[in-house]
Amino acid sequence: MDPQKEARICRDPVERLPASRSQTPKEEDRRESSAARAVATPREEAGIASVDGLWDLPVEPSDRRPECSRCSRPQKVCLCPFLPVHPLHISTHLYIIQHPAEESRVLRTVPLLAACLPQDKCRVKIGRRFSEERDPELSTVCRKSSTLILYPGDEAASLEEFILDSPIYPSTIIIIDGTWSQAKDIFYKNSLFRLPKQVQLKSSISSQYVIRMQPTNRCLSTLECAAVALSILEKNNCIQETLLRPLQALCSFQLQHGARIRLSKEHLLKSGLYPKSMPKNKRKLRKMELLMNSVKI
Repeated sequence: MDPQKEARICRDPVERLPASRSQTPKEEDRRESSAARAVATPREEAGIASVDGLWDLPVEPSDRRPECSRCSRPQKVCLCPFLPVHPLHISTHLYIIQHPAEESRVLRTVPLLAACLPQDKCRVKIGRRFSEERDPELSTVCRKSSTLILYPGDEAASLEEFILDSPIYPSTIIIIDGTWSQAKDIFYKNSLFRLPKQVQLKSSISSQYVIRMQPTNRCLSTLECAAVALSILEKNNCIQETLLRPLQALCSFQLQHGARIRLSKEHLLKSGLYPKSMPKNKRKLRKMELLMNSVKI
């Protein structure tokens, strides 16, 4: 045999010895941990399988609290005792243009307003955009000379003064329901709402809707605006008192059950209690400065 081949045959067993010698403690630990993982894996898989089985179980639908058919409040906190026994007798037609986001709010005031008035005198239309094609009825109403829209601004006349000088007594008033930014968007992006005569309230009353923050102390909720406007148009102060009664009851109940009085943004800014930092956006910052200086925006 070739001496070199014989030498390689003799060396080979020696070179493979490390693979067959006893393992070090670290290697044994690694091997035991690997074996433990191999044993745990079927158990884990069984656990995952059991969890996955939960998805196949039937889901019971969550029951919503039953609501009152008149005031739209949960029956346990129904406000019907504070509503008039019979809808108020009025001659004015009221149209509420409601932003879709308001429809889902829990503490909204429009259902209370509608519950106080005859169905044929109070219409609620929900949406952001309105046109003659989408809503012929609203288009016809906006084109009538006896229709007013309640929205503050430089071009808006005082409602109290307007009805004294107008040759045609108003028969319809439109009010936009939403936050101030939502109402502004609806008013300026729907040409229909610039057809009626624009009016505003000069009333000095402060909002009683104290569980929701308002931009200024002079801002009123939709229900409060309707109450003041209808009392002026109908020449009956009792209308305002009747419409405000369920709102007062709503706020009183919420305050008794954990809600807190929400001061206006204007008040918080002037008193240095506003919790948020001033905005960096120049337009928003300008609005904040106007509120602090009590300038009408």
